[in-house]
Amino acid sequence: MVADIFAAPRAAEPDPRSITGGRPRRRPAAWVAMYHSVSNCPEDPHDITVTPGRLERQLAWLSHRGLRGVSVRELLAARARGQERGLVGLTFDDGYADFVTTALPVLHRWRCTATVFVLPGRLGGENSWESSGPRKPLLDADGIRGAEAAGMEIASHGLTHVDLTEADDRALHREVTESRRLLAGLTGGNVEGFCYPYGVLDERTVDAVRRAGYRYACAITPGPAGSGDFALPRIHLGQADHALRLELKRRLARAHGRALEAE
Repeated sequence: MVADIFAAPRAAEPDPRSITGGRPRRRPAAWVAMYHSVSNCPEDPHDITVTPGRLERQLAWLSHRGLRGVSVRELLAARARGQERGLVGLTFDDGYADFVTTALPVLHRWRCTATVFVLPGRLGGENSWESSGPRKPLLDADGIRGAEAAGMEIASHGLTHVDLTEADDRALHREVTESRRLLAGLTGGNVEGFCYPYGVLDERTVDAVRRAGYRYACAITPGPAGSGDFALPRIHLGQADHALRLELKRRLARAHGRALEAE
């Protein structure tokens, strides 16, 4: 059961103060949650959808335990100050249009922020990379600007949602660099975060993201040794995550964080 519901690393990272390849190593935040779509869509073969009611109950659960959801940018800034206690990173992959229409009002009710990983190469398009399941609309330029104006962090999920480990060097460079440039043009601000499509990465993709100027990148499980903030692990939260499962995930996240600090 534990392996089924906790998509976080089993192995501990080295001490954050150690140096590998001349780069400082820092431990990832203990708990970053991964969402996708928020809607009442009954068809969900890939377990990427939570209903607005379920999201409401999950955020209420966090609040009642003295926890608050924030963007990854805010979480890492708090960590740098030693003030991350009580914060949980919230991320929404793929940039579904229902983030603005459905998720955003719920987040505001619980005074939460979040990071939205969007695809500037598919503005106003749909999730056509899915081989099965319902087609869902993606945020357009106005939706992205609206999410940022509402206090959310806008970050890159690449241009078109391709497996970067299978892309040639030219395509990889375009996916990570051009997406950042386009998003900066849309929002008028600095784009600090990246999320690897499908959660897959290797040393080449991590290096490309780092060289493109991002501050951090989110994965699902840890990346290659030395990735640090460029392969932040996350915990998937889905429709089935009621109070008991959330508590289990919280305890596992805390245990993992203590293991990292002990290294």
